[in-house]
Amino acid sequence: MTDSAEQRWYVVQTQVNREARAAEHLCRQGYEVYLPRYMKRRRHARKIDFIPRPLFPRYMFVAIDMASQRWRSIQSTFGVSRLVCNGEDPAQVPTGVVSGLMAREDDKGYVKMEMRPAYVIGQKVLVLAGVFSQNLGLFDGMADRDRIAILLDLLGRKVRVSIEADLVAAA
Repeated sequence: MTDSAEQRWYVVQTQVNREARAAEHLCRQGYEVYLPRYMKRRRHARKIDFIPRPLFPRYMFVAIDMASQRWRSIQSTFGVSRLVCNGEDPAQVPTGVVSGLMAREDDKGYVKMEMRPAYVIGQKVLVLAGVFSQNLGLFDGMADRDRIAILLDLLGRKVRVSIEADLVAAA
């Protein structure tokens, strides 16, 4: 759906981990719901996998035609904590925000996250775990989607090492 003059997007706060339940119940009431999700990288038991997670935990968007829909019923929907309001009236999401998120979805409906390095080239970093734990190095760029390249001083020379991004912190 695109943003139209009559039907606008509003924000619903859900109960903890009840986003899917709230979305289901709002859809049953005839509301259009948008729950943006992304694939989160998860490490568990020495295994890395990806699981779908809400982009905004405890929040989702609902389209309401204020002229024809009774929005107050949203407040008492299963899984919903509240409709975010500005005073007595629901707070409207600026035009284009929801359609912008939808435009970033991949073919499976997940919002694509950009992987930008958290460091600048040459910045000092500390390896937190693994073979090179507690070694200082210099950030040397992204090696691939989940790994960064750092320069470590090993045996008197700089060696480029590729390491998981979440095993490194700024020094």
